[in-house]
Amino acid sequence: MLPTGLELLRLLRLLSCVTLVLLFQVSDAKRDLISACTTCQKITDNFSKGFERTAKQNFGGGNTAWEERKLSKYETSEIRLMEIVEDLCESSSFECNRMVEEHEEHFETWWFKRKTKHPDLHKWFCIETIKVCCPKGTFGLDCNDCVGGSETPCHGNGRCDGDGTRGGDGKCSCDNGYTGEFCLDCREGYYNEVRNDTFSLCTECHSSCKTCTGGTHQDCDECKDGWEEDDQEACVDVNECSKDPSSCNEDQYCLNTEGSYSCKACDKVCSGCTAAGPDKCQSCASGYQDTEGTCTDIDECSQPEPVCTKEHEVCVNNKGSFTCICSSGYEEKDGECVQTPQQVLHLYRNVTSSTMTPL
Repeated sequence: MLPTGLELLRLLRLLSCVTLVLLFQVSDAKRDLISACTTCQKITDNFSKGFERTAKQNFGGGNTAWEERKLSKYETSEIRLMEIVEDLCESSSFECNRMVEEHEEHFETWWFKRKTKHPDLHKWFCIETIKVCCPKGTFGLDCNDCVGGSETPCHGNGRCDGDGTRGGDGKCSCDNGYTGEFCLDCREGYYNEVRNDTFSLCTECHSSCKTCTGGTHQDCDECKDGWEEDDQEACVDVNECSKDPSSCNEDQYCLNTEGSYSCKACDKVCSGCTAAGPDKCQSCASGYQDTEGTCTDIDECSQPEPVCTKEHEVCVNNKGSFTCICSSGYEEKDGECVQTPQQVLHLYRNVTSSTMTPL
């Protein structure tokens, strides 16, 4: 009996879920293999540091010559080995400590039997013995060559996934400017200055080019936005600020840049402007006047007709404006300038003092 459409749909969904699970498991496994190599590399690096740190040490006793004669030389001793091994991992690094504990006997084997013939601990331990790393330029369980070969992975223009580990898939992540499976092609905005089957040198196009065949603005295949082709078939800047009407607001001026433009605020003394500064105003803002082509402040307080007309009121000039305040000894109350209590008392005392009759 053939499955119904609904049953077939359920089956397809199940297969999709199984496929996703398997893909995640493969991805996790690759990450674990890369992580194991990273841990092993750190261990062997720390071993080298420990080896250098203990190079001039001894047993620490009072009679070094006797100790070396009776207990063997500190340089090749088990005591020195243990002092180095104790500092290979941080206490919080579970993966590092687990790896050292599992393979402690390998360190002893290398230290006493293999060190002379195999001085490169990383190669002997991580690559050849516990097999969590690969030689540089190779990847995967079988340490296959990266694309482009182990000498120049990704033809020298990228990073090989899993390079130097038992993980990864060997695919290239290309450097900036390069693209393609082999990192021999140039990305948009770059051109091949040199190119053969095994080598590629990609150089950035001129800033006006979207695509190009050379390094000048005349080598563009296509101009970038903000650029246009002139009569000489070269990409030249479009002056957006020459458009009418302007692309900017009334209180802004347009500043052209290569391939673009920006809108800048006019000086506050201006009502519209063509550029920065009080001498580039189309007209002056309220409170300012044109003085030989430059907008300057109007001193309202010096005008023939007073602007502050209330009694006991004085004018204070501000940039672009003015303020009316009560004169000294007066304060504003209900829109009028009245004497302050202290001033009233002072006047009262003066009047009283002048009218008193001497005895």
